Amino acid sequence: MDKEQCCVSLSVHPSRGLMDEKFIILVQKALPGFQLTIHASYHCEDGNSWEAFAHYTADAGGTVNVSQDTSLGGTYSGVEAMGLLWSLRPVPGSKPGLRLRKKNVQTPMEVTISVYQGHQTEGFVDQVPLASVLVERWYMAPGVHRIPITEEGLTATLFLPAGPGPFPGLLDLWGGAGQLVEYRAALLASHGIASLALDYLTSKVTVETGKNVDNQYFETAYRVLQKHPQVCGSRIAMLGLSFGASFTLKMAVYSQVMKLRCAVCIGGSHVQPVDGSVEQVLGYMHKNTEKTRFSEQNETIFRDLLLPIPTDPSLKVDVGQLQCALLLVVGEDDQNWPAAESAKDMKEMMERAGNSHLLTILSYPKTGHQIEPPYTPHVRAGIFRTVDTRQKVMALWGGQTVEHSHAQEDAWKKILVFLRENLYDGTDTGATTSN
Repeated sequence: MDKEQCCVSLSVHPSRGLMDEKFIILVQKALPGFQLTIHASYHCEDGNSWEAFAHYTADAGGTVNVSQDTSLGGTYSGVEAMGLLWSLRPVPGSKPGLRLRKKNVQTPMEVTISVYQGHQTEGFVDQVPLASVLVERWYMAPGVHRIPITEEGLTATLFLPAGPGPFPGLLDLWGGAGQLVEYRAALLASHGIASLALDYLTSKVTVETGKNVDNQYFETAYRVLQKHPQVCGSRIAMLGLSFGASFTLKMAVYSQVMKLRCAVCIGGSHVQPVDGSVEQVLGYMHKNTEKTRFSEQNETIFRDLLLPIPTDPSLKVDVGQLQCALLLVVGEDDQNWPAAESAKDMKEMMERAGNSHLLTILSYPKTGHQIEPPYTPHVRAGIFRTVDTRQKVMALWGGQTVEHSHAQEDAWKKILVFLRENLYDGTDTGATTSN
């Protein structure tokens, strides 16, 4: 190694920030035209390791600015400021189907950014980098409070923004794998919204009794959020992904208790027994298991379980009755749920009912099912354990990495704008419909 290259400097600004905050990676003091690899590594809480890397050539001033310069290859190409995060992938030799999810939101995601000489593609662990920086990525901003909720039989966690409040509130539902997933709610609280992450499939009550919760469980969670002294009870939203979208729509339309200001549904559907509980909705899908398909790689495709979209009004939520603003986020390559077909049908239902002014649709080509907060690595297929049968399968989520990653960034920005407009605005008007 040229001893001049030992002086290569690396900086990341900010080196400590929120998960959805962009950073600037700058390499300086390299020789003009020097070929280098910028590498990101992360050791997950589950013991698995992830990495991303990109090839660059220093300019005439011996500098590489990842936000402005072109990656010539690696886990991504082109000008991608955050490519070293969203293109993270399990290191070679890892077990298949991994998904990167932060479990303890009270600690940061610690990513090591390093610079290596030459255009490298493997063996990073055996090499000495020219420079390294440890970067902290947080879901909880300074001052955000995490409060476990067990009252009234709930399994939930409330995240309160910094300050006295009162804050608008949000009920956050994840999908069919169950568990209490906190990171999205923590990030929403970091943006000023008191967010209650709710486990409704594998709650303590369900584990102890073996029985699924009823629809009143969601209303109980709403009341707990509504009555909190630091929450503005008249300004509450609901956000659901996948299976969680089913109950977001059901409660938004039919609940006499939950008076939502707005609702966000990501990769979901309105197709379900209208009068059904969690158990009955699961049963409806299980009844259609013969519609399950498999990819050439033997990955499970669930999207046909709810197709074709039924005409029977008892089998889909009547969104024509909806009285609050609704945002649908759709991945057009969703292989897990028929999100695109469902959004089209919901739009038509609302147009016929005269309430389509409440609807906004964000639809993204080459985007899969798991539309997460920005810079979360895209996983095209992953291990999934169904709640009802506990069968472990390799599920095909869909999407292409670049397009999916850009969609996550765009959708998150627009979700935050939508929530702010409807939770802080004095009226209940919805946004404009778009495709």
